[in-house]
Amino acid sequence: MSTKTFITDTFLLKNKFAEELYFNFAEKQPIIDYHNHLPPKEIAENRQFENITQVWIGGDHYKWRAMRTMGVNEKFITGDASDKEKFAAWAKTVPNTLRNPLFHWTHLELARYFDVYDLLNEKNADQVYENVSAQLQTPEKSVHGLLKMRNVETVCTTEDPIDTLEYHQTIKQNNIGITVSTAFRPDKAILIDNEDYNSYIDKLGESAGIEINSYKDVQDALIKRIEYFHANGCRLCDHGLNNISFETFTDSEINSIFEIKRKGETLTPHQIEQFKTAILLFLGETYHSFGWVQQYHLGALRNNNARMLKVLGPDTGWDSIGDFSQAVNLSKFLNTLDSKDKLTKTIIYNLNPADNEIMATMIGNFNDGSVKGKVQFGSGWWFLDQKDGMEKQLNALSNMGLISTFVGMLTDSRSFLSFPRHEYFRRVLCNLLGNEIESGELPEDMDLVGKIVSDICYNNAKDYFTF
Repeated sequence: MSTKTFITDTFLLKNKFAEELYFNFAEKQPIIDYHNHLPPKEIAENRQFENITQVWIGGDHYKWRAMRTMGVNEKFITGDASDKEKFAAWAKTVPNTLRNPLFHWTHLELARYFDVYDLLNEKNADQVYENVSAQLQTPEKSVHGLLKMRNVETVCTTEDPIDTLEYHQTIKQNNIGITVSTAFRPDKAILIDNEDYNSYIDKLGESAGIEINSYKDVQDALIKRIEYFHANGCRLCDHGLNNISFETFTDSEINSIFEIKRKGETLTPHQIEQFKTAILLFLGETYHSFGWVQQYHLGALRNNNARMLKVLGPDTGWDSIGDFSQAVNLSKFLNTLDSKDKLTKTIIYNLNPADNEIMATMIGNFNDGSVKGKVQFGSGWWFLDQKDGMEKQLNALSNMGLISTFVGMLTDSRSFLSFPRHEYFRRVLCNLLGNEIESGELPEDMDLVGKIVSDICYNNAKDYFTF
């Protein structure tokens, strides 16, 4: 059976208004992907993938979780099976992902990059593998080619403060026709309760050329790295935290806490939260001074399976949604920065859908008229970057804020084939608005509604970020 009866031109678009909005105002907009985890080395080297498994399954913990659920042995997921065997295991899994966003994404990606419109399954796995792998070995489907196929204008990867950014420098020198920037992610300097914190601080000091003996040295080292990142085009930071910490502290307490940690002694939970608060506020003020956008991804419960974490390490598919308290500390944190007039542009993402309305109303407390959409409720993220999650985020933002100022979608992905997620989001957005035009809840004014669609898909991000 051909998926031309499935992935059609009108996929997810349920009426003529949705179609007009998508085709006239959304489809051709360039992509600004302002947060992802793509490897800059592969962009710098313009990697040519040997086969579909390398570009599509390696590193994709969404697929890995589905395969494990279907009883696929780890050998065929992250183990030593051949690339073709791993693809066959994934192809056998795909029909069983029905109603999971993987089913939509899989077939969108096959269609958009490789003109494959057959439903992927165990029977056609060999044929699809050979067809797509052959296409990937052509020059137009190198990494640069794949990005240009989806009209990607800007890519913003995510790097630790100790990163040399050598690959970003190479990309800039080579002028590939796509802006490739980075986001500064200093979580390892914040999470003082991590077992490897001291060894990380040593590495941070080496990268900054500073011997770190005090908390002031940590601050100086982070400023040095922020200056380095800024000089290399960075204009964003990103934090992946359970929640925002906020405990009152004095400078002497923070100095003492850092000294205790450096001695290898145990900190109390209260001391840990004090330290995290101090360094987050310090970083927030620093980001403001550099004119950066700060991003906070909140609510993931990470590394739940200790046995498999020990075998495979983090970011391999053992995370879930957490139920952390968010509102009070987040309010105190933003308010403390705002009270000093040092709150920079801010995007807040939540992983727990129960927090949608909290985030949608929180941003309104700190949109002060200085910048359009200064504080943003970020797009549906991770477990929420599917149709239902996107619609709920869009509805919460519409009901309690202004959807017209929203900076839109991002991939948050490690895969160069993930950019049809922007198309997916755009279709969901246009269908949502198109349905409300049809029902009379919105006016049949396509210029008015269409402009908002274009702004969400591209213009707002273009104005908001300074890459």
